[in-house]
Amino acid sequence: MYPPARHPPGQPFKFTVTESCDRIKEEFQFLQAQYHSLKLECEKLASEKTEMQRHYVMYYEMSYGLNIEMHKQV
Repeated sequence: MYPPARHPPGQPFKFTVTESCDRIKEEFQFLQAQYHSLKLECEKLASEKTEMQRHYVMYYEMSYGLNIEMHKQV
């Protein structure tokens, strides 16, 4: 269930300052990469949303114009 302990049971973890700094640096770099990836995905979705809105307006205007023409002919 749990991964095997890397240190004898009952003894506290002994991390050096350098090891702790390295681990923090690795975690920070991982979080930065994750943030960058999510930011790019968000920008992509925002541009897709803008494009969809533009298409919606275009179709709405075409539909409105067609409706006007149909009423003129009736």
